Amino acid sequence: MAILASFVAFLDGAIVNVALPAMTRELGGGITTQQWVVDAYLLALGSLILIAGSLSDTFGRIRILRAGLLIFGLASLACAFAPSALLLIVARGIQGAGAALLVPSSLALITSTFRGPAQGKAIGSWTAWTGTAFLAGPLVGGLLVDYADWRLIFAINVFPIAATLILLKGLSLAVPIPNLKYDAGTTCVPPLPVAPPGTAVSAVTVARPASRIDVIGAVLAAVGLAGTVFALIEQDRLGWGSALVYGPFVVGIAALAGFLWWEHRTPAPMMPLALFRIRNFGVGNIATTFIYAGLSLGQLLVVLFLQEIAGFTAAQAGLASLPVAVISLFLAGPFGTLAGKYGPRLFMALGPLVAGVGYAMMASAAEPFNFWLQILPGQLVFAVGLSITVAPLTAAILGAVPTVQSGIGSAINNAVSRVAGLIAVALAGVMLGGVLDYDSFRRVMVITALLFLVGSAVSALGISNAEARRQRSDAEDGAGNDDGDKSGPVELADS
Repeated sequence: MAILASFVAFLDGAIVNVALPAMTRELGGGITTQQWVVDAYLLALGSLILIAGSLSDTFGRIRILRAGLLIFGLASLACAFAPSALLLIVARGIQGAGAALLVPSSLALITSTFRGPAQGKAIGSWTAWTGTAFLAGPLVGGLLVDYADWRLIFAINVFPIAATLILLKGLSLAVPIPNLKYDAGTTCVPPLPVAPPGTAVSAVTVARPASRIDVIGAVLAAVGLAGTVFALIEQDRLGWGSALVYGPFVVGIAALAGFLWWEHRTPAPMMPLALFRIRNFGVGNIATTFIYAGLSLGQLLVVLFLQEIAGFTAAQAGLASLPVAVISLFLAGPFGTLAGKYGPRLFMALGPLVAGVGYAMMASAAEPFNFWLQILPGQLVFAVGLSITVAPLTAAILGAVPTVQSGIGSAINNAVSRVAGLIAVALAGVMLGGVLDYDSFRRVMVITALLFLVGSAVSALGISNAEARRQRSDAEDGAGNDDGDKSGPVELADS
């Protein structure tokens, strides 16, 4: 269920790019329409994802997940039937708002339900399938554009959404539980309540409806992210001298500074800054910044290079990404399980290193172009590195935060990855020198490899395996207690 919910958001984010030319051929607007079809979705998603994480922790995963699915589904239909470019752009913005509700809530379902090695395995499965959606999206989009109609890339979202809504019927809504206060006055949630006899209460249904929503923090975060992301995307087209660029950028930076100040002083923050003092959460998000900047930049440039320089069709460019999707599907789960058992540090250090080597191999592209020798080997090595990295990275970050804050923890990590990708893609024009050719492609491949190598170094130096060791020790102690129960009573230590 969590996989299906995230699948539609990741698939839609990846499938649109190859359909942009077909959209503008029918609706008009040229490059401006193409940019806003992408930007409207990303701006809404990046601006609202922190708010969505807070809502997930406050009102319950199931309620917010259901709302996100309904919003995303209705907006997808609006995109499919949009009669004009303006209405398509508006519907894409609403889609992004729905996607912001989906990802933190779906991942929080996993982190609230599983712990230890089981959590690593579950996150590995989530990573494999959602990563497959992200990487296979160009193939699906290319096939639909070349052999059917571009509008179908939005219409197909309805089927996984309907399946997920049906599965959600089997889960109860949130069980209200009382709030406690820390000495500092901040709100927290106690362990699961005692259910009435015969009633099953799942961790995924717990909510804290009595706590206040951090409205001021939500507004500051939305304005800050929207302003800075808008400026970074539009600066390549309008230039930093345009008031439409530096105005939103200044407002965005000021709002983000105000957001950090407010989150430090408010008694009930939507983004608890104390989370960043947790070693794996703070270091993991730094690693996420570099790894996802490399992922977003590298994959975008490979797809564009294959179409614009190598002469591939949309379907052929999408097909070229299929080996990456297949490898991720089969390897992400096992590596997530291993990271849950042995700790994430080795995998988070080795995975980005391998992925960086893959991109360095693709920097060999030259005329005469040969996909099988110049791109495919690097893509395969990158796919192995990505499979080693993502599930351990996600498990390390979310396994470090308290279960009741898994929604906002997931939202923060998703916001970091989205903003990192947006910044990298927004600066792609500068890295390319204004033109995409063999020389600029090789330069960007080297930059991408370096981003992954920095992520590897950060992980190797900063990630701790202490939580995995503790959970393994607890599991062994529990097994010992079970053995003791068979031979006699177990004494409980005085509290």
